[in-house]
Amino acid sequence: MPELPDVELYVEALRERTVGRRLEGISIRAPFLLRTVTPAPEALHGQRVREVRRAGKRIAIGCENGLWLGIHLMIAGRLHWNGKRQAIAAVEFDSGVLTLTEAGTQHRAQLHVLEAAPVAAGVEPLGATREEFEAALRVENHTLKRSLTDPRLFSGIGNAYSDEILHDAQLSPILLTAKLTEAECARLHDSTGRVLRLWLERLRQEAGGRFPEKVTAFREGMAVHGKYGKACPRCGAKVGRIRYASNETNYCPVCQTGGRLLADRALSRLLREDWPRTAEEMEVLKSGAR
Repeated sequence: MPELPDVELYVEALRERTVGRRLEGISIRAPFLLRTVTPAPEALHGQRVREVRRAGKRIAIGCENGLWLGIHLMIAGRLHWNGKRQAIAAVEFDSGVLTLTEAGTQHRAQLHVLEAAPVAAGVEPLGATREEFEAALRVENHTLKRSLTDPRLFSGIGNAYSDEILHDAQLSPILLTAKLTEAECARLHDSTGRVLRLWLERLRQEAGGRFPEKVTAFREGMAVHGKYGKACPRCGAKVGRIRYASNETNYCPVCQTGGRLLADRALSRLLREDWPRTAEEMEVLKSGAR
């Protein structure tokens, strides 16, 4: 799922190409893509774009008549400018055509036509003070991983960047927010801003002023996300993982969990009491298996 840096880059690219330009038409080719009934998409036809903004992981395009087109890419949706791929929706401006594609068969991407700008439920990670950040973090007692990715608490952070943030802060993904010290909370706040700004700048440089096309949850320069079994760039230990449903959390067992290997649900259920407690024990187990 595109997260804050990717969505922000989409917003910047669309702002440059559409603000002040006329929205000439919307073509929707997927049956469940449009999630609102009124106003109708035709109400946006012929309107000039006043503003493009991000609301969490959503992109909002505001028109001169006060209506907004909201786009939520969910997991597999991607945007293209004057793209040639088969699209499930196309928004034509007098400056070019914005197309929406979606990989896979789940069809979760959403379009909304709204009478007011969408507002994110969670606090804005790049704008929150330490006090605001800590208050959101302590609303409920959950793991850090769950709290960072909860859109009701934080706007725009998902699976990939939460892994990177927690690695930067050297905090365990399963640490409960109720047990977080003030110093650890301050460290997490600093890491959140640092990681998101770092990646936003990297993606800007990668795009080089072009419309962003390489939107993915797995980046070569990431420290731990998608790096299971590879070396942690800080300490050299092998990156671990926790798998649940279709998601995976990656972490460094040395930098983040004091050497303790967190239980992977599938494997730990199989091994039970033989589940290794440390990264070293896991290596011994793997060597024996070979």
